[in-house]
Amino acid sequence: MSHPVFFPSPISPLLYLFFSLSLLIYVTIISANLVIVLSVCLETSLHQPMYVFICSLCLNSLYGSTGFFPRFLMDLLSDTHFISHPLCFIEMYITTTYASHEVTLLTVMAYDRFVAICQPLHYHSKMTFRTVLLLLILAVLHPVWVLGCFFYLISSLPLCGNKMYRVYCASFSVVELSCVDTTVIRILSTFLAVITILIPLIFVLYTYLRILLVCRRSSSEFRGKALQTCLPHIVTFGNYCISLFCGQYKIDEGNTFVIIVLSLEFLLIPPIINPLVYGLNLPQIRGVIFSYVKIH
Repeated sequence: MSHPVFFPSPISPLLYLFFSLSLLIYVTIISANLVIVLSVCLETSLHQPMYVFICSLCLNSLYGSTGFFPRFLMDLLSDTHFISHPLCFIEMYITTTYASHEVTLLTVMAYDRFVAICQPLHYHSKMTFRTVLLLLILAVLHPVWVLGCFFYLISSLPLCGNKMYRVYCASFSVVELSCVDTTVIRILSTFLAVITILIPLIFVLYTYLRILLVCRRSSSEFRGKALQTCLPHIVTFGNYCISLFCGQYKIDEGNTFVIIVLSLEFLLIPPIINPLVYGLNLPQIRGVIFSYVKIH
């Protein structure tokens, strides 16, 4: 399978600018998320449900970025832009499960904040270690199983073309190259989008609506504490929704470079924004990071 050339040719000096910028973004993503992961893992005071979920979100950013950037960086310095059929499906599976994991993790994080703010007396009895572990297992395995079955179906489709107008392998791009009728698969993909993305996002909106109603009836001190813990989640959720919307832009030969960047937004912005939002806004994580920097 081949990708179209969206960037300057190898003889153009701008190519090295694009490569350097992309490499800088990748290194920033790796470094920022690793800082959060190591802070949560090494500091015992952060071994609480909220921080464990944040750590999982950062691990997911590392997973998605590693599934995209290495091949993308090689493509920037390559004369040709080909990818084998197996590698295309591996990249497609990683980027899609990364996006789905982001949704499921945001869902369990919203539930955690809902219980902490709306049912504070029952928080420790509900959010036990076993419950947190089960929620994480469900958040990870649900997309893996559902999308695994879907990709197994499309992997057997006969293809009549090999050119995709995407910088990365996307499932709908492969389906469009199929030689056979794909109505059933398109219906199935819509159904999967509803159960893996739409329903969790509706649940997140519902929990934060309940949280806002509780905060409205509470004291200003309570509202301040609730906002301090919920604001990073709200920013992350809003950023992801924007990323998801931008990723739906269809790229063809007539589109501009801006559209290409928008289609990559869900792979670029959330992995950078998430660790910055949590690292700067949550005093517990910020304190651990600053104390570690001072020691060294």
